[in-house]
Amino acid sequence: MNRRAWILGGAAAAAGAAGAGVAWWRMSGSAAADERAAQIWAMQFETVGGGPPLALAALRGKPTLLNFWATWCAPCISELPLIDRFQREHGAAGWQVVGLAVDRAEPVAEFLAKRPVGFAIGLAGLEGVELSERMGNSGGALPFSVVFDRKGKVIQRKLGMIKPEDLQRWLAAAG
Repeated sequence: MNRRAWILGGAAAAAGAAGAGVAWWRMSGSAAADERAAQIWAMQFETVGGGPPLALAALRGKPTLLNFWATWCAPCISELPLIDRFQREHGAAGWQVVGLAVDRAEPVAEFLAKRPVGFAIGLAGLEGVELSERMGNSGGALPFSVVFDRKGKVIQRKLGMIKPEDLQRWLAAAG
């Protein structure tokens, strides 16, 4: 192989590694994203049925799985039973699950009437996309999940459907 091919190959490999590194950095915990994520604890969200607002400050100090979802998102709907089971199995150990619906109140209420879940649901509306982006979801796609440890620090982020092995890894990471 000639020198030019080696140089071009090396440059391509470096560019690929840099791109992968940037993607990992964005999803795994840049300092700016962590700072923005810390602001979540001051937020409140309307709930289905007009009850008292869901105040995330009440959950601080507990490991928390925050899941952005929507009624029109097929992968979101597919993962809800797994997330609901996780809350039932680990709630007694202090784990909290919060679903933030990136949707309007009416479709969420209709959906939950047919398929109730045992964890808190807040109505984030379309602003939920922007909020998820501020928390590290660079593409704004759904589903998107963020895991906080007992100190309220982001320890994991996941774009796409949650799998059982993700939940097991998060349990171990949160201690």
